[in-house]
Amino acid sequence: MRVFGPIPSRRLGQSLGINNIPPKICTYACNYCQVGKSIKISVNRDHFYVPKKLVEAVIEKVKKAQEYAEKIDYLTFVPDGEPTLDFNLGKEIELLKCLGINIAVITNSSLLWRNDVRNDLYKADLVSVKMDAADEKTWRKINHPHKKLKFKKVQEGLLAFSRNYAGKLITETMLMKGVNDNAEQINQIAGIIAKLNPQIAYLAVPTRPTAFDNVKPADEDTINLSFQIFNEKIQNVEYLIGYEGNAYAFTGDIYEDILSITAVHPMREDAVNELLKKGHSDKQVLEKLIDSGKIIETQYEDNKFYVRKLKKGIKV
Repeated sequence: MRVFGPIPSRRLGQSLGINNIPPKICTYACNYCQVGKSIKISVNRDHFYVPKKLVEAVIEKVKKAQEYAEKIDYLTFVPDGEPTLDFNLGKEIELLKCLGINIAVITNSSLLWRNDVRNDLYKADLVSVKMDAADEKTWRKINHPHKKLKFKKVQEGLLAFSRNYAGKLITETMLMKGVNDNAEQINQIAGIIAKLNPQIAYLAVPTRPTAFDNVKPADEDTINLSFQIFNEKIQNVEYLIGYEGNAYAFTGDIYEDILSITAVHPMREDAVNELLKKGHSDKQVLEKLIDSGKIIETQYEDNKFYVRKLKKGIKV
């Protein structure tokens, strides 16, 4: 279990991340995943960590952030797997309410057909759901779901959740060149999202290293066309295509800060340099982490990134 940040989030402001899933257990193995290929694909909820211990770790991180005058807008369950696989998610949300900070959950939507998962998420202040495809074939091509999952059932769960959720619901659609960026697919995705009535529907493209090397962002013309199509059907549509910035928080331990952030959020080289300055450290810290095999250096588009080294992913 790791608590990381606060980090800059294009959706949530300054977000303190909660990694409530062991590396890299997920219901999906998405092409564009920014933390590498999934190690284990599962649809079974499990008791991964003791809720009290997780909450204590969050409280300690909040205190450290406050000591360094770091702002926190959201406590965000955004692990390197699917957060709703955590059987204790609802209890953890309830226990964290004492901090008086808004709580968000970033989910891929795959388990919303389960009543217990929906009940857990109803307790969060904000829930972000994924919608990358409008049909079974495209969904499987992009998200590589567990074989027991069915596209229709996932969509039904999404609709059921949206009808009863009283918090802030947002959606995110990742546009990939040659995969889901044709006008017909985009129009159908927009139609499904419109039924969810989200407060904001985000259109995104990959901006960090992805699990599969052949993943490319949709081009500018396609992004613009997608925005126009979405805007015709959905009230509030926004881009999620720019760099989120370098406002990563230093909370007293530069090694732990870099390790905990890169476990779920690849850091661009300039962002790492800014964090090193905050911690009054130099690049020797980075070199030690690379030499010890704890993080790796990689390239995406025109930028250098640093990511946490995980176990080798499985094939799906």
